[in-house]
Amino acid sequence: ISLNTIASAESMRIYDEIDTDVLQNYQEYNLTNIIYNPPKESTTSEQSTRMTVMDNANKNTSEMIEKLTLTFSYTHQAVITEELIEIISGEAALD
Repeated sequence: ISLNTIASAESMRIYDEIDTDVLQNYQEYNLTNIIYNPPKESTTSEQSTRMTVMDNANKNTSEMIEKLTLTFSYTHQAVITEELIEIISGEAALD
């Protein structure tokens, strides 16, 4: 963007007089922002995606732990029931 374009912009008309150095600095500032913003947005997007993925992984892990705990409880109860049946059957055989 040329200095004349910046100086004639609607937003610059509120100033009585604008020094050429100020316009030059403004132009450099805008160029810096144009160069800097895409990598910054990319990094922010990447971090947001990582956060979402980790949140989903955490939820999936919690669900998996609940399912495995339930399976363990059922299996443990089945083993206890089987042992009780063997004990009762053995006692009945002795009578």
